[in-house]
Amino acid sequence: MSNKNIWYLPGPFHQYQEDVKALAKAAGLRIVDASVTESRDGAAEEVPQVTIKELPAPADLVVGVSLSQSEVELQEAIGNLNAERAGLRGLIESLEGGSPLEHPGAGELPIRLFDVLTKIHAGVTELAESRDQITQERNALQVEVEALKKAAEQPAKDKSKPEAKA
Repeated sequence: MSNKNIWYLPGPFHQYQEDVKALAKAAGLRIVDASVTESRDGAAEEVPQVTIKELPAPADLVVGVSLSQSEVELQEAIGNLNAERAGLRGLIESLEGGSPLEHPGAGELPIRLFDVLTKIHAGVTELAESRDQITQERNALQVEVEALKKAAEQPAKDKSKPEAKA
């Protein structure tokens, strides 16, 4: 027999239908929990086949269960928080992806955030339009200044010619 006598089997070992310890002893193997070690040194090539136990189905809930008022309120609060989280997550994903904002539909905080972001977007758009308008005005004024400089230089050249002749 070779020195490969380790049976790497994921634990816990009571989850198997068979008695894995007895199988290992009969096959001359030593069991090591495969879920707690990465090494597979000395792994046996032929190991017994095992099956996992089937869990019993959960018991049916009693139909007549009633919740107290505080439990109902707690469930409503959890539902509201989940709706708000989903709305906030949608807004954040829109901002991160650069896609247009969509109204979240539900939740006080997401709706308020959507309104604020919409106002910020409108303000930024207005600033960009003002910047573009000022840039156009500056360019037009620059052209006028250049034309005035040329016009101012032209009479000076004309005056300098007759004086040079005299």
